[in-house]
Amino acid sequence: MLKLSGFADEVGPELSGQIDTFKSLGLTHFELRSVAGTNVLDFTESQRNDIRKALLDAGLGVISIGSPCGKKPIDTPRQQLLDQFKRAIDAAIHFGAPLIRVFSFYPEGGEGKGPIEPIRSRVIDLLGDQIQLLLDSKTDVVMVHENEKGIYGDIGARCIDLMKTINHPRLRTAFDFANFVQCGQDPLACWPALKPFTTHIHVKDAKAVGGTVVPAGEGDGKIFEILKDAYASDYRGFLSLEPHLKVAGHSHGETGADLFATAVKALRRVCERAEIPLAS
Repeated sequence: MLKLSGFADEVGPELSGQIDTFKSLGLTHFELRSVAGTNVLDFTESQRNDIRKALLDAGLGVISIGSPCGKKPIDTPRQQLLDQFKRAIDAAIHFGAPLIRVFSFYPEGGEGKGPIEPIRSRVIDLLGDQIQLLLDSKTDVVMVHENEKGIYGDIGARCIDLMKTINHPRLRTAFDFANFVQCGQDPLACWPALKPFTTHIHVKDAKAVGGTVVPAGEGDGKIFEILKDAYASDYRGFLSLEPHLKVAGHSHGETGADLFATAVKALRRVCERAEIPLAS
């Protein structure tokens, strides 16, 4: 049986609306990215305590810290990048989140500013440093790498390269169907080699022509085929909705409560067709 989570800030900025929508739709956990327009890594101590209490009172957990770590140029000062990741670890500990979502850096100067392949060794070194910070934290927190347009790990081959080269249990994959589609990749072709490393799945779909984001099963993300195989192969993690049905921005997405409900219903239909039981 799989559980549903989601990027709650796609419902809207306010925590009360995020909680009400998740509870009404049967989602048990937040992928905590922002509240009231403030990123999870920038919460004050008071905000963190209030948010944690509100989630506990509502019976909701946090599966992942939806951090922006790694969504920066590779030539950003190294200590700045590591300090940001330390804040992500601290947030994960505070909210009891077992996962931190990360990326694998843009080329020098930013997205699209230069070739990606030459940054490979620096990406591997930085991710290795982040692994060491996780080990030093004396927690079991794992970072999950999301394939994202423009970073080193944007296409299947480079995602596989990262997983196989680093090959550490503190770095796993957060498989994102739509992001592969938008990078001109066939998610089903990427899946077999990434399956052993996948401990988290982001659910959004997209059309290959034009890259438009659509509800699960309505695009070219091969969501039905991949989820069916994942469940048959003993994947028992979360399906985390990141629908992006209104806005698919650089560092955020917007969906709204009504379209978020549409996204959940679409995913439930896919899972029902694939005979995948979902927790109520």
